[in-house]
Amino acid sequence: MSRVLRRRLHHGDVDGRRNEHLESSGLDSLDEPLLGNYEHDDKRSEGRVLEDLWDDERRKERLHWTMLFSQLIAQWMQWLANIVLGSGSLIGRFLPLSSITQSGQSNNLIPTLSPLQEERLRNLQQRLGVPFDGSRLEHQDALRQLWKLAYPNRELPSLKSELWKDMGWQGTDPSTDFRGGGFISLENLIFFAKKYPESFKRLLHKQDGTRAEWEYPFAVAGINLSFMLAQMLDLQSGKPSSLASIRFLELLQEDEMAFDNLYCVAFQMMDAQWLAKRASYMEFNDVLKSTRTQLERELSLEDVSSIRDLPAYNLLRL
Repeated sequence: MSRVLRRRLHHGDVDGRRNEHLESSGLDSLDEPLLGNYEHDDKRSEGRVLEDLWDDERRKERLHWTMLFSQLIAQWMQWLANIVLGSGSLIGRFLPLSSITQSGQSNNLIPTLSPLQEERLRNLQQRLGVPFDGSRLEHQDALRQLWKLAYPNRELPSLKSELWKDMGWQGTDPSTDFRGGGFISLENLIFFAKKYPESFKRLLHKQDGTRAEWEYPFAVAGINLSFMLAQMLDLQSGKPSSLASIRFLELLQEDEMAFDNLYCVAFQMMDAQWLAKRASYMEFNDVLKSTRTQLERELSLEDVSSIRDLPAYNLLRL
C-alpha cells in the first residue's frame, strides 16, 4: 500500500469520451483536516467549526423548548379531560398524562438509573476523561496492537513513521491526531478490529463501492466518530437531553460495551453514507452530520432493545 493518500482511478465521460487518470498527493497537503483545531487550519475551516458548534447549540435549544411545550400541552389536555368530561370519561381514559409522549418518550425526561446503569455510565465517563498520552507505555502498546490487528503480516513500525499514514493518520506521529478524541477513540478502533474484523478490514482498505478520488483517512475518521457519539449521547455532561441519549442508557443496562458496539455501527453507517452521497474528503463533516441524524433516528425506534436491533447493525460483518 502506498505511503501517501492515493487518488483512485477515476473514469469519467466528458463529451462522449472516457477519461482516466491516476494521481498521488500527500495527505498533509490537504487544505482542511477532519478535526478543526490543527495548526494549519485556515479561517474558513475555523468558521465551519464555529458554525457547527452554533448549530449544535441551536438544535439543543429547539429540542428543549419542543419538549417543554409538549409537556405543557399534554398537561393542559389532561386537565381539560378531567375537569370538563371527568376522569372516567372516554377521553379521560384514552388521554392519560402518561400516554402523551415525545416520540415515545415519557414526561420524565431523565430516567431513574438502576445501580448497574449508574456503574456502567460512571465507568464509561471515566474512559471518556482519559486523554491520549504518547508517553505512556499502555497507550503506546495500544497503538502497536491496532497496527498488528490492521496489518498482521506487515512489520511493526516505530511510533513515528511514514507507515502510519497507510492507516489514515494525518502525520507520521499518530499521537498528534487524537486531540479531543482521547484514549477511548483508540480503544474503539481496537474493539472494532477485534469484534468485527471483516467490516474493519473492508473499511480500512476501502473495499466497498465506488470510492472517491480523495478518501477520508480511516483512523482520523474513527476519532471523529468517537467524539461525535460522546456529544450525541450527552455522556460528558451526564444529563441526557434527547431520546437517543435516554435510549442509550437503556442499552447500557443490557450491554456493558454498548458504546463500543454502537461505535462500530456508526462507522459502518458513516461509510455507507459516504458511498451514497458520493462524497469526497472535503465533505466529511456533512457525512458525519448525516450519520448522526440517522443514528439518532434509529435509536428512537420503539422496538430497539439492543444494539443488534438497530437496522444499520445488519451492515456489519463479523
